[in-house]
Amino acid sequence: MGEEGSLLIKRTTANEGRLKSSLDPDDVNVPRRRFSFDFPVEALNTGDLIEIYTLDGSELILVAGHNFPDGRWYCHIDDTGGIRLYDDFEDSINGTFDKALNLVVPPVSKNIIVQTRNSRFRCYGQMRSWEITTSRQTVDTTSLGEEFLAYFSRGLISGQGSIDCIWDYKNSACEQVRNISREEQPNYLCELLLRLKQGALFRGQFFLYAGRPSVWYEADCIVTNIGLNFSPGEVVGSRVEFVTTGPIDLHIGDPASFLTQEDSDLILQEDEDSGILLEDPS
Repeated sequence: MGEEGSLLIKRTTANEGRLKSSLDPDDVNVPRRRFSFDFPVEALNTGDLIEIYTLDGSELILVAGHNFPDGRWYCHIDDTGGIRLYDDFEDSINGTFDKALNLVVPPVSKNIIVQTRNSRFRCYGQMRSWEITTSRQTVDTTSLGEEFLAYFSRGLISGQGSIDCIWDYKNSACEQVRNISREEQPNYLCELLLRLKQGALFRGQFFLYAGRPSVWYEADCIVTNIGLNFSPGEVVGSRVEFVTTGPIDLHIGDPASFLTQEDSDLILQEDEDSGILLEDPS
């Protein structure tokens, strides 16, 4: 069982990450397939799944061939704060020009809202080890009435933990975990700690055993400390410390993204990005 441990994380934000701004014609650079709007530099991270929609419900004129009042894409933030949009997470991480969506210049300025959406779980790349500690805090209930005694006598469960990994900022192959091959780079949590407006939140699935049935902890977490260590001739290491911000659940069974059946037919599965996946259960 010790060889089965793994870690999956999902991007999430405080208050669902709503950014209000204005999209002007001068903000769109069609030849470079990039645009910008007034937002804090740390508000968005490369690889975020963002939804853009107009405040008045009119057509969002930004992506070529997209004739709707809203749209959902992955974003890549370049060194100057410009944004490129992609249909695929891995393409957004790499930020390649030829995979970026073609843009059009809006005829007039539009008030828009950019909202970060929860994405799917991805394996945390280059991880060497993780640990999580849960504790229950008790409360002195001697002076409480009977009505409150039943609630507070159970105590408050809290948790904290750390992740040790090889630091990396590039997209690379990830060993498949639960048939998930997409990787979240270790540098993402380093960036997450610096994000002020939307917070440093993520949701983690800490697998003790990733078979069937699986055994894992699941909790919402917030990054509290990042440590990087460097020695000549050695790989750069990273240590991430976090605390949990809500209930800590211990699951035994199949994760929600698995659909099981007894025959050998293909499975149609809807993923968390509102897409349909064709999965071979074998």
